[in-house]
Amino acid sequence: GVGSVWGSGIAGILCAVFAIAGVGPGVDLWRLGFVASFCSKLSDTTASEVGKAYGRTTYMSTPPFKPVPRGTEGAVSLEGTVAGIGASLFFAGVAAAMGQVDGTGALIATFSAFVATTAESWLGATTQGEEGFEWLTNDVVNA
Repeated sequence: GVGSVWGSGIAGILCAVFAIAGVGPGVDLWRLGFVASFCSKLSDTTASEVGKAYGRTTYMSTPPFKPVPRGTEGAVSLEGTVAGIGASLFFAGVAAAMGQVDGTGALIATFSAFVATTAESWLGATTQGEEGFEWLTNDVVNA
C-alpha cells in the first residue's frame, strides 16, 4: 500500500533532497545514502519475492534456524538471499556507472543492503506482530 511505498522510499528521497540542497556532510555521502537506501529496498523486495516463489527450503532467520513454510514472516532462503544480493549489486553497479558513487561506494551500498535486509528479517521474526509491538507493521519495518 501507500505506507509501504513511503516507508521504502523516504530515506532515499531525503538523501537526494539533501544532496541537491548541499546540506550537511557533503554530496558524496548523501549520494551513497541514496544508493544504499534503494539497494536495500530492491534487495529486500527481490529476496522476499524470489524466496517465496523459488526458495527450496526456508529457514527462520533466528537461531536455531528451523525450517519454516515459505512466506513465514522472518524466514529466509538461499535462493532469495542470493537474488537480493545480486539485485543490490546490480543497482549499485548502475549507480557507479552513472557516477553517483565510486566502486568502493557501490560495495558499501551492497553490503549495507545485505545488513539491512538481514535486520528486517530478524525484526520480522522476533518482534513484528508481537504483543506490545502491534505498531511495528511490515511498513514500519521496511522504513
